[in-house]
Amino acid sequence: MDISIVILNYKSKGHTLNCIKSVKEADFVLDGKKLKYEIIVVDNNSGDSIGEILNWQYPDIKFIQNEKNLGMGAGNNVGIKKAKGKYIAVINPDIIMFKDVFAKMYEYMENNKKVGIIGPQQLSPDKSIQYSCYRWHNLLSPVYRRTPLSKLNFAKKDIDRLLMKDFNHKETRAVDWLLGSFSFCRAEALNQVGFFDERFFMYFEDTDLCRRFWRKRWPVVYFPKVKAIHNHARESAQTAWYKCFINPATRHHIKSWIKYIIKWKFKVK
Repeated sequence: MDISIVILNYKSKGHTLNCIKSVKEADFVLDGKKLKYEIIVVDNNSGDSIGEILNWQYPDIKFIQNEKNLGMGAGNNVGIKKAKGKYIAVINPDIIMFKDVFAKMYEYMENNKKVGIIGPQQLSPDKSIQYSCYRWHNLLSPVYRRTPLSKLNFAKKDIDRLLMKDFNHKETRAVDWLLGSFSFCRAEALNQVGFFDERFFMYFEDTDLCRRFWRKRWPVVYFPKVKAIHNHARESAQTAWYKCFINPATRHHIKSWIKYIIKWKFKVK
């Protein structure tokens, strides 16, 4: 198997079906060879009948039903453990592929054997570029992004540094970490560094994974020669900062940030 594609569904049936459709329509031909791929869909106990729909519409897809919502990291790990591909693409349901994504990512990884994980350029539905590659956080970077402090010059400077706004995002280059909404991983490297850390229910599981890739000397690379549409909601940023503990997504973000800085002993740069 050349590529395993893991999609985690949680009450996002419409997005998931659109994502699968775009995968099915993608071009998996490289140098005249048809790449072999599998799609694995894991459901985090959504209760939205996604399993029945997939069984009827796409019987070739491997479907796994979790009995409860395990969160992002643990939910994706369920699918990764069943993956047989040389490369494993972990994709959020709100991603729509461009047709050449998988063939070009596969080709890049075959030609760059030391690279552990790559991510495509991600675009908003209006085709504007989203920030999906980053530098490491400073201790207060998440606070600056979620509070009125973001309007202050020193905070703006740190946010711009984090988001790599000084970079034109058209160049293939090694970066500190990639947004986990679309990660194309070398299975050999992923098995060596370990899967997602399940202590992160949601948020920072991608940052943590990339840090572990770098620790094992597997470079993390932003690869904008291929593109994908990302209907990114940024749920944790939708609630006013003073109501942060009302929004479950924001609470998970805060909890994960605390766990992250404790795990890495405050070495967040």
